[in-house]
Amino acid sequence: MFDDRLPTSLWIDALIRRAQMAGAGVFVLQKGEPSRGDVLLKVALLNGDARLYRPQPNMAGERVFIDLTEQGVDPDEKDVDRYIQGAKDRDRDLWIVEIEDRDGRHFLIEPVESLS
Repeated sequence: MFDDRLPTSLWIDALIRRAQMAGAGVFVLQKGEPSRGDVLLKVALLNGDARLYRPQPNMAGERVFIDLTEQGVDPDEKDVDRYIQGAKDRDRDLWIVEIEDRDGRHFLIEPVESLS
């Protein structure tokens, strides 16, 4: 069930560890509410493009991630950063994590689904 997930701070720690172990750069740009804060995950490809992921429950109530750059957010890194700034302005409990990886690996263990 979506509400039974790990506290966000522990989930973030595990994501950071997976990315670092694989040799990717990872940065927490904003710390949110430790137990239930929402997350935006930016993956910078280091070529001017980026991917952006956010969690949401699927039809079965399981936590999955949606690639927002497949849902209308322009993958240009500046546009991704503008989207993040708007989300940050609306939600102070939001965690924002950036991974720098030329291969575009997100290191999520949760499924990534398309809304289309």
